[in-house]
Formats: sequence, structure tokens, C-alpha cells
Amino acid sequence: MSLNKGLISLAFGGLAIGMTEFTMMGILPDIANDINIDIPTASNLIGLYALGVVVGAPTLVAATSRFPAKKVLLFLMLLFFVFNGLFAIAPNYWSLFIARFISGLPHGAFFGIGSVVASQLATRGKEAQAIAIMFTGMTIANLAGVPLGTFIGHHYDWRITYGIISFLGLLTFLTIYFWMPALPANKDSNVIKQIGYFKRWDAWLIIAVISIGTGGLFAWISYISKLVTTVSGLSEDSVSIIMVLIGAGMCVGNLLGGKVADSLSPSKAAMTSFGAMACCLLVLFFIAHIQILAYPMAFITGMIAFSIGPSLQMMLINNAKGAETFAASAGQAAFNIGNSLGAYFGAIPLLYGLTYNYPSLVGVIMASIGALLTYIFYTQVERK
Repeated sequence: MSLNKGLISLAFGGLAIGMTEFTMMGILPDIANDINIDIPTASNLIGLYALGVVVGAPTLVAATSRFPAKKVLLFLMLLFFVFNGLFAIAPNYWSLFIARFISGLPHGAFFGIGSVVASQLATRGKEAQAIAIMFTGMTIANLAGVPLGTFIGHHYDWRITYGIISFLGLLTFLTIYFWMPALPANKDSNVIKQIGYFKRWDAWLIIAVISIGTGGLFAWISYISKLVTTVSGLSEDSVSIIMVLIGAGMCVGNLLGGKVADSLSPSKAAMTSFGAMACCLLVLFFIAHIQILAYPMAFITGMIAFSIGPSLQMMLINNAKGAETFAASAGQAAFNIGNSLGAYFGAIPLLYGLTYNYPSLVGVIMASIGALLTYIFYTQVERK
């Protein structure tokens, strides 16, 4: 598939959004120390961003549904640029929290609208690969952007990190302005009709697939630092290497997932990815204590877990004729719900004193449920 500049501009957006979401986990202690709050209070910055994603995805898509996609994407990245910049200079607790919440609003809408735009820019039969290119930006964020941002936050100032992230939002704005073709607005767009998509049971089935199935990834990765240091017995310095390997795996898995989704049906590809994720996490549960295997398993697990993204987006777009953008953005909200559910359920074994490989076992269960729900969707919806 020929790579056009419009898809590259969407990938820049994925890079910026991936950095603002995931860098927070690494520099949370630095922020807490800077504004004199404890870690549990500072962790609300993570939840507030996720809340912003969930709130912003449907509301911003509904509010902008009659405008051309290029103008909406420009507006979203302007919002991203301004409020990440304000977050970087916020003087106190409350201004930080407000800026963080609003900076999360564009996330779901950008990926929702971007998914539809990417599929329109793609050659026929390669729509999922085009969506994967957009998400490549997010995987590069995990591979290089987040480790770099964390390093800057630790050794210099976390505000510099978020200043860089804000600048990436401005860079995305400029690339969209100059590189994105002017796609016509959907004059037949009807907010009530788009919202009406969620009156259908199969819409909620896909949301459940994403919210539960992708939780398998987050049950594992939320506790990766403790897993590799307390179970695998690696040093603290090795955690950054593990994170880079996970990011590299995500890059490969994302592009591979796009090809598989275009070759098979999206739901078949999703079933394959969820099944492979469950098997991989099960293997990881049993071999996590073997130091030498921690490194290849980090790459393999990241690759398999992130291969699911393009197929899930295509399931939403294909199933929501007339409400594609709304459905795709809701998928991003569901992904963030999966983030929260995975971390929450993954913590339950730890509360009972079990070791840090047990969250991976929770991930096996969640990914398996995701595969089962996808099979139900395939037999009851897609195949009919």
C-alpha cells in the first residue's frame, strides 16, 4: 500500500496522544514531588485523562459531525496543543487536574475520526492497514517517546516533557493542515441517527469485546515493573529495556494486525489475536521466573497484544453504517475502559498476597472472554 502524507499526519497525532497518555505513569513521582502531593493523589491525573477520553469521544464527535473531517481534526489537535501546554505550566493541583482532564477530550474523537479518514484514504481492501499506520504513531510513542519523556522528566523537569508533547500537538496540527486532503463533510450526518446505533445489541457486544478483551493487555502491563523485578529477578535498570522491547513488539504487532485483518475478516483476525494473547499470557504466567526469557517474552507479548487494534476498529466501522465515526470513537473510550478494568482486576490477586505473575493469569481470562464474545459477534452478526 502506497503511503500518503495524510496517513503520516494521523500517525503524528498518534505519537503525540500516545506520549501524553503513557508518559504520565513514568513521571508521576516527579509531578507529585513538584507540587507537594502524595502519589495516590497524583495518580488521579491518570484517571482524569481516561475520564476525558470517555467523555470527549462521543460528545466531540456529536458536536462536530456536520463539519469536514480535516477541520475537525485541526480543532482537536489545537485543543490538544493548548491544554497540554497549559498542563506543562500549571502552577497548582487544581489547574493541573483541569488541564489534564481537558487534554484527554480529543483522544477518542481523534482516533475515531482518524480511523474513518484513514479507511477513506486507503486503497480498497487495505483499509485496516491504513488504520494501522495511524496507530503506528502510538506504538512509536511506547517504543521511544515514552522512555525519552520519562528520562527527561526524571533527570531534568517533567514540565519540559509535557512542553515537548504540546509541541508535537502543534506539529500534528501543521501536518494535517498541509498534508491532509480536504474530504467533503457528510451533509446527511444526523446525531440522533448516530447515537441510535447504540440502541442495537450488537453495538454493545463490540464495546464489551473491546472493554473486556483488551483488559488482558492491561492486566499484564500495568504491573510489568514489579513482574520483572520481583518474579523474573531483573534489576530496576532492566525495566526500561523491557519497556522498549514491549514498544518494539507493539510496532510490529500493529502493522501485522492490519495485514491480518485485511486478509481475514476483522472478527476472525480479532479472535486470532485474542486467542494468541491468552496463550501468550498463560505461558508467561508459568515461565516468568526464568530471567533469560523475560526479554523475548516482552517483545512477543507486546506484539501479540497490539495486533488486535486494527481489526477491532474495522469491526466497529463495518458494523456501524451511517454512524462509523461515532462508533470508532466509542471504541477508543472502550479501550480506556479496558485499561481501567485490566488494572483493577489484575490487582485482585495481589491483594491476596499472590506474586506479580498472577495478574497475567487474570489477563488470560479477560482475553479469552474477548475471544468468546468475538466468536458470538462473528456467528450472530457478521456471518448473517
